[in-house]
Amino acid sequence: MDKKIVIIPTYNEKENIEKIIRAVFSLEGDYHILVIEDGSPDGTAAIVKSLQKEFPENLHMIERKGKLGLGTAYITGFKWSVEHGYGYIFEMDADFSHNPNDLPKLYEACSKGGADLSIGSRYCNGISVINWPIGRVIMSYYASVYVRKVLGMKVYDTTAGFKCYKRQVLETIDLDNVRMKGYGFQIEMKYTTYKLGFTIKEVPIIFIDRTEGTSKMSSGIFGEAFWGVLKMKFRKITPKKK
Repeated sequence: MDKKIVIIPTYNEKENIEKIIRAVFSLEGDYHILVIEDGSPDGTAAIVKSLQKEFPENLHMIERKGKLGLGTAYITGFKWSVEHGYGYIFEMDADFSHNPNDLPKLYEACSKGGADLSIGSRYCNGISVINWPIGRVIMSYYASVYVRKVLGMKVYDTTAGFKCYKRQVLETIDLDNVRMKGYGFQIEMKYTTYKLGFTIKEVPIIFIDRTEGTSKMSSGIFGEAFWGVLKMKFRKITPKKK
């Protein structure tokens, strides 16, 4: 049950995907990777398939028809990972904004530090973001402040997408009832984990904005998160029915 898998959603990540896969596989600790590939027209899937010949046991891919959203990509990955017996399930971006060298710190917080969910946090030790315009830093930071105040959850980086879940968390959450699709998905998963009584720990990281490829951020993502958080506050959250 100590098996570890890193879920990486991709859409047009040909510049990054081989480098991120090799970086994860260079770590000690036998990490596996599951790429959730949303029909990238730039050939991302072909690169992953060529690497699967080199890493047949550790590199997996699910191809989907078109761009179906971050939240559904991760839920697809969570279900697959639980079905295939992984004990520690990570979320990570393909673009090196999340440093693969931080994966062991997230793992240790769960395996030895008592966390059920560990978060690679940009804001638990001040603001640790590089290469973002100041406007985006302010918007992201205060979005987390807003979420913390509305939901009463003691997490500084509520929109973080660099995380490690223990298997039990994803088995307990009713994944079919997760409603938000964009970055609001990250908030909803943390809040659901918190409301179900699991232990969340933040691990300080330095977030470096992508240097290659194109950002998928949009103002609509923040709109969904703003209104979704208000609705979330009044929803009853219950464990998945066995």
